[in-house]
Amino acid sequence: MSIRLRLLLSFTAVLAVAIILFMTTSYLISVAITGDMRSISSFYSIHYSLHPLTDEEETIFLDLKYLAKQDPDSLTDDKLLAEYDRKLKMVKAGLVVRHDGEVSYTSPSLGESAMGDYLPPYDAANNAIRSTLNVGNRFFSYAKFDFPFQNGKAGSIYVLRERSPFPELVRTLLPILVLVLLAIMLLTGLLLYRNVTKTIIRPLDVLRRSAEQIKEGDLQFKLEPQSRDEIGQLSLTFEQMRQKLNESIQLQLQYEDNRKQLISNISHDLKTPITTIKGYVEGIRDGLADSPEKLDKYVGTIYAKVTDMGRLVDELLLYSKLDLRREPYSFERVDLAAFIEDAVEESGFELEEQGIRVTLEGERLQDTDVMADRQKLRRVLGNLIQNSVKFMDKPDRSITLRLREEGRATLVVEVTDNGAGIADEALPHIFERFYRAEASRNSRTGGSGLGLAIAKQIIEGHGGTIEAESQLGAGTTMRIRLRKADVGAVASGATQRETGDEA
Repeated sequence: MSIRLRLLLSFTAVLAVAIILFMTTSYLISVAITGDMRSISSFYSIHYSLHPLTDEEETIFLDLKYLAKQDPDSLTDDKLLAEYDRKLKMVKAGLVVRHDGEVSYTSPSLGESAMGDYLPPYDAANNAIRSTLNVGNRFFSYAKFDFPFQNGKAGSIYVLRERSPFPELVRTLLPILVLVLLAIMLLTGLLLYRNVTKTIIRPLDVLRRSAEQIKEGDLQFKLEPQSRDEIGQLSLTFEQMRQKLNESIQLQLQYEDNRKQLISNISHDLKTPITTIKGYVEGIRDGLADSPEKLDKYVGTIYAKVTDMGRLVDELLLYSKLDLRREPYSFERVDLAAFIEDAVEESGFELEEQGIRVTLEGERLQDTDVMADRQKLRRVLGNLIQNSVKFMDKPDRSITLRLREEGRATLVVEVTDNGAGIADEALPHIFERFYRAEASRNSRTGGSGLGLAIAKQIIEGHGGTIEAESQLGAGTTMRIRLRKADVGAVASGATQRETGDEA
């Protein structure tokens, strides 16, 4: 419910309550003055049905009820009845006794000879012993009790009090009613104020305190919307803004940590080859390479280390461009099945000398075209295969590639090895920037830890996904999902391509 509608309903409620109270007060005042309010006698009938007698009258009625139960024939004694009538007369009430359907005694104070015609019928179960009745133009409230006389005939006792409800009740209750009306108006105003405070003022105050916390740099809190109106929507938007700010700050902190880690990793990876190069250059300068064979060995080692350094720098530059979305993509229709066959043939030829078998499993699929950048997709497969090569630890070393369909729109490329596998605690992080499950950074498994991160950036640039599944000691499977060319365009990759072209 909107605040505007809530305020409108609140104003309408206040106006309606004021009008009703004014009309009720006027009505009751006219009752007090004229006493002519027969039209609402049913209201008072209900009131007197619940409370027909005063406390004194109720006591006398209970005495008569006790006699009716213990000694019913005593209620035929006119002298005894006259005594009770005298007591009732003192409290402005009267007594009626009915015997076998006929009124046997009526208080003279009631002054009504035809009272028996208006009395309710005999009810042995006494289901309703208090009510009201009209005798002509007169209005009575009563309490009754039906019982059997000793001879078995039906008997009834009635204690009645004549009521003139309207002027009497109003004159008695008018001061109380005025106070009640004032109390209701005050209570209504208080409830409205409390409602407005609870639904508007307090949420706004919470928003103010939250804004102050953000101003002080504290984003570690949660703002819970208390309603669904405009204030609740504002609180929800404010909470989303806080979350975005917190995520942005956490991301900046992560980037800062990544940069520090990168500097540390690159420093280590550059220091080792530079030290080696320096040592071999000093050896050549000092004349240690005193034969053509030694000189060729020194120069070859220097060349290999420089090549490694160049590869590392290239990898850093590529990742930086991908991360900043400044690397252009050249998408074209690529037959993924043929592409993987070429990759298997090329990698198998290169790795055969190292004793590593690269194979392609599965049947040749139809309709395997995807929109892809050939060069970058080749780099992804190369990175995944080289990552598998680094961690081969078995005599029979093998890498298997598979291509399969997943539904009608997706192609899945799997690269599986039988290497050392990845620990469960490291598996969720292997695609993160600069992360390496093997932290020693030795020369055999060295690198900046960007290979899988680059693969992830490129696949996401193609609008696909990449994930890993591994069992420690058994091997690892890298799984790439790409959409078929005829299903949908590569939105994110197109965005990166356009951004890169502009750059």
